[in-house]
Amino acid sequence: MRSHLLNDTTAELYRSSVTEGVERVANKLATTRRPFTGVTPDELAPAIAAVDLDQPLGDSSAALDELERVYLRDAVYFHHPRYLGHLNCPVVIPAVLGEAVLSAVNSSLDTWDQSAGGTLIERRLIDWTTRRIGLGPAADGVFTSGGTQSNLQAMLLAREETKTDDLSKLRVFSSECSHFSVQKSATLLGLGRDAVVSVPVDRDRRMQTVALAAELEKCRRAGLVPMAVVATAGTTDFGSIDPLPEIAALCEEYGTWMHVDAAYGCGLLASPTRRGLLEGVQHADSVTVDYHKSFFQPVSSSALLVRDGATLRHATYHADYLNPRRTVEEKIPNQVDKSLQTTRRFDALKLWMTLRVMGAEGVGQLFDEVCDLASEGWRLLAADPRYDVVVEPPLSTLVFRYVPERVTSPAEIDRANLHARKALFASGEAVVAGTKVDGRQYLKFTLLNPETTVADIAAVLDLIAGHAAQYLGESLVHAS
Repeated sequence: MRSHLLNDTTAELYRSSVTEGVERVANKLATTRRPFTGVTPDELAPAIAAVDLDQPLGDSSAALDELERVYLRDAVYFHHPRYLGHLNCPVVIPAVLGEAVLSAVNSSLDTWDQSAGGTLIERRLIDWTTRRIGLGPAADGVFTSGGTQSNLQAMLLAREETKTDDLSKLRVFSSECSHFSVQKSATLLGLGRDAVVSVPVDRDRRMQTVALAAELEKCRRAGLVPMAVVATAGTTDFGSIDPLPEIAALCEEYGTWMHVDAAYGCGLLASPTRRGLLEGVQHADSVTVDYHKSFFQPVSSSALLVRDGATLRHATYHADYLNPRRTVEEKIPNQVDKSLQTTRRFDALKLWMTLRVMGAEGVGQLFDEVCDLASEGWRLLAADPRYDVVVEPPLSTLVFRYVPERVTSPAEIDRANLHARKALFASGEAVVAGTKVDGRQYLKFTLLNPETTVADIAAVLDLIAGHAAQYLGESLVHAS
């Protein structure tokens, strides 16, 4: 079994095995004609259940043959131009190259003695990002597994900075369109169900700062502690960006930690044309970025950035076997001192390779392309009498609803839109997302693929309309 260990004696086996895997994936990418096969859980589950994990195949080629049947054939392919579902991006080749390198070397980014160059590369990328944000000379940060972890750590720092022992008095303010991880973080941090105050949004789905000011004042008068305001720069559904300068001013007035969840909107940091949409982010105490959303990186690649690096001490714990206190005095850079994780992948390498090959502007141009596409898609939807579109997109999502010419009940329209999404997914011809707006069922295009065209959008809209109209027609027949 030692023949399967990656070392100096198995380098050639490593080369041939990985090359075969790469060739199979490359062939799949080159020949895939739709984003999904339409397979159902009931259809796929027996094939996976039939695999006897106690009987190894002993051969990489045989394992890849099996993998084709249980995974590659039916995977959802985000690179396809008609994948319009969730915030999953196609990935750039330099990042995939970085993934291959980091997986093989297998550095762990918790301590210097496990990842010397990796530690410094990650720190350099953190500095690069904080400079792009404008957080100032004391800024710092750390890579994380994703936006949820980044938001959790930000809320931990905000909680500790209040220096309040009575957690029941702490309040967090976020818009009604903010990510669910804000509520999850509050629960994990022991703040209680009432800790998160939902602030109304305006017609463009941006936080109403007048309402925020009223809630902050209400909080202060009640003797409660405004722990943090979470502003969103790119909401999951609408891509809306909260009014960051006004929120920053309120946070300063009330002595409140300002966190900006820019997991989606962080691509604007590299945009040659849209950077101004993030104006005000430089005033934040902490910022979440997800490179695996709008920097076209493979999962996972996220980071938490903070204005004052000293606040990261709230995540610091020392272990004699790992990062003893003396290493701080010796100025040994142990990333575990900043992180909620201990063992941690060298995910920063993917971004490093991307920037070294493409440059930041190259990434930003790709993000600009999908934002431009969303604008064209909005104009298409706004002119189409079959659809109601919610807001003009600041980024690259479109939320809309099929509305039949014949008047029918809103509940029936809800069911038609839900059916259309399910039928489209089952066909495998396209993948779209769904959400609710003011209690009604809507559909969503998340456009993160520069290869998607307006013609693709138009074709998918026709497919949706066909499925919805068929459902309504059948429903009418059954009703009569």
